Amino acid sequence: MSFTAEVKEDLARIDGPTRPCAIAELSALTKVAGNLSFQSNGSYSLVLVTETPAAARVFLRLMHTVFGLRTTLSMHDSNFHRSRNRSRRAYVVTLAEQPGLNEALEEMGVVSLGQGVTLGVPWAQVKGPAERAAYLRGAFMGAGFVADPRGDFSLEFVCEGEPLALGIQAILDSVGVRSSINRRRQAFVVYAKSFDDVATLLSYMGASSKTMLLERVRVVRSLKNDVNRVVNAELANQRRALSAAQDQLALVKRAKEEIGYDAMPAALAEFCRLRERYPDLSLADLGQKAEPPLSKSAIYHRLLRVRESLGS
Repeated sequence: MSFTAEVKEDLARIDGPTRPCAIAELSALTKVAGNLSFQSNGSYSLVLVTETPAAARVFLRLMHTVFGLRTTLSMHDSNFHRSRNRSRRAYVVTLAEQPGLNEALEEMGVVSLGQGVTLGVPWAQVKGPAERAAYLRGAFMGAGFVADPRGDFSLEFVCEGEPLALGIQAILDSVGVRSSINRRRQAFVVYAKSFDDVATLLSYMGASSKTMLLERVRVVRSLKNDVNRVVNAELANQRRALSAAQDQLALVKRAKEEIGYDAMPAALAEFCRLRERYPDLSLADLGQKAEPPLSKSAIYHRLLRVRESLGS
């Protein structure tokens, strides 16, 4: 199961929403995944199509418990992924025209009787923070995606119209979640990409367990980054030390050929012999091989004196 599906399953298990919250959630599900048909007698029928079983279950349960409407559920293969030789199960919830459906759609803010389908977020249905959280929950279950945090931090809502995308972005702004809108084919995508924004949004919608998972992933990623920085710094130090040692070996070779160890002061000859014997050691480690051991400063001073003796 994908991380997105896990989050939607968690959201679907949220029990006992108040009637206003249930209406807000149904409104969002209908807006992002529903298809309305207007009949000649002035009645509506509604079909919700989703590849997410959690969304279908929530829609069925709330339509029954809140409005007492009759529904039928059918399933068929979606051809959305046929181009990749894959198909998915699509869940189709149908509400045929029936007494109470028009009134339910109006109460959800999906239609305005006598004026037709409404655009954007129905603000009268999302006045409080609980209702706004429910609306985002429904929109995410119907048309949301969240990346697996072990790879990236990203969460998005896919909307057919720009007014709905702008409304969802306004709700996100109201809870401190920074988001952007991008046009993708015929849809508008509202997305958040930072860890803090994704974590805040998951928590706000009610996916608390996934918020904790996100935090654990961030801690692990931070530790890995710290280890990588230390390792990279150490490797860089080793490369610099090796390069410096190679330069010193070349200097020692010149001193041996042009001056000779017997003609050098004993301290400088000792440095040259140590560098020849231990070509890969840093100056600090090389100093510990001297008799008696020398500090890094002392061994470096001997190196400078060798250079001076060669006029380098």
